[in-house]
Amino acid sequence: VQLQASGGGLVQAGGSMRLSCAASRSINTINIMGWYREEPGKERELVASICPGGVIEYSKSVNGRFAVSRDSAKNTIYLQMDNLKPEDTADYYCYAKLVSRMGNPINFWGRGTQVTVSS
Repeated sequence: VQLQASGGGLVQAGGSMRLSCAASRSINTINIMGWYREEPGKERELVASICPGGVIEYSKSVNGRFAVSRDSAKNTIYLQMDNLKPEDTADYYCYAKLVSRMGNPINFWGRGTQVTVSS
């Protein structure tokens, strides 16, 4: 699976931004998709994930401010980020997880897109 992320950039605190991630195959065939973020010197953190059945998970730090959604017709997922805070500054990575017939997970990653929130 190839993932093409877009969006990102510079925004002031309190502002909004939307990230997109287009997959090279039908997202209905992908078990889980979502977003991680990584700050320099820190571990990559799960931000949000979504399944074809609509099950959604958010990290506590973004719950209520971020919303993940999917568009099957475009094979794309989105991350709408509202009320952004300087601590949201990070490189954001789109990911996809497939589970093989043997039950083994296979992860795919897109290139990071940088989000910078100024105070």
